[in-house]
Amino acid sequence: MSLMATVVHMAAHFLLPGALARVFFANRWRVAWLIMVATMAVDLDHLLANPIFDPNRCSIGFHPLHSYPAIALYVGALWFRPFRVVAAGLLIHMLIDGADCLRMMS
Repeated sequence: MSLMATVVHMAAHFLLPGALARVFFANRWRVAWLIMVATMAVDLDHLLANPIFDPNRCSIGFHPLHSYPAIALYVGALWFRPFRVVAAGLLIHMLIDGADCLRMMS
């Protein structure tokens, strides 16, 4: 992964949740944005891998919290109001990581 790709990836993890928080949680967008940014803690599952960081590894389907069953749980959580913002943050994270996987494949 190039430096520019890394910068875009990290910026997306902050900017995309902010934009979606403004649109879908307008009356409490700051709190929603902070919760969605906090879901980046999902990357703690990278600590279980060896090596911990591999810029050429697709996270989706590799790490436990980036697995397809976990993603299905995140989708299901969207239907439960108390979990909606967290689920949105996790799914945004998976979309951004998935976009990197697609970029690596091309």
